[in-house]
Amino acid sequence: MHYFALLLSSEPAASGDPEEYAAQMAEFHEFHAKAAAAIRSGDALTPSATGVRITGGPDTPTVTDGPFAESAEVACGYYVFEAENLDDALALARDVPVAKFGAVEIWPMVDYFPPAKPVGTSWLALLLEPADRAPAPGTPEWEQGIAAHERFGATAGDRTNGGAPLHPPSRATTVRVRDGEMLLTDGPYVEGAEVANGYYIIDVEDRDEAVKIASMIPATTVELRQFMGVSGLQ
Repeated sequence: MHYFALLLSSEPAASGDPEEYAAQMAEFHEFHAKAAAAIRSGDALTPSATGVRITGGPDTPTVTDGPFAESAEVACGYYVFEAENLDDALALARDVPVAKFGAVEIWPMVDYFPPAKPVGTSWLALLLEPADRAPAPGTPEWEQGIAAHERFGATAGDRTNGGAPLHPPSRATTVRVRDGEMLLTDGPYVEGAEVANGYYIIDVEDRDEAVKIASMIPATTVELRQFMGVSGLQ
């Protein structure tokens, strides 16, 4: 099964000290070597100050530039893991360096559509919905949403490069590691909070085009963040 791992931290995740940054990168490289058989894709994200949030849906999109000050922790990267079960996915999340000072949210995927071409510095469009409005697979609301996303896919064409719908928040788990101990928090999350519902990879030439495509996505909120292109993964 495939799992989406959303990495969260306060900003900046690393100080301006080049030695500390190099040490953190070395930890990630060590993690990649250890977990290579399970990692299907992933990368770090540029700071939220360079990101965009789009609300209002495709009919009346409102674009707001980052940073997103209302959040104590913001997305700083992602992975896609392939694991036999949730316990194996949580074990992978425990070893992600961010878990020691931030958190890793693990979401089982309903389906996984891997990138068909190199990702590079493409854009992650993270789809967010209020926790009480994230439909379960197989429900009429889910089927309506799938139809809307199929229409979006036909319009966007090859400007999207993979993605996945996620199971509702009751199936998600947040992993933190403090003093060497793994701490788990299960969903559902705080009532009224927006939670991840899926993602797309948007593969376009510039930020304006990325915003244009993301504004067409049928979602309550889309957080658009660019990949740093540092992981060496797709």
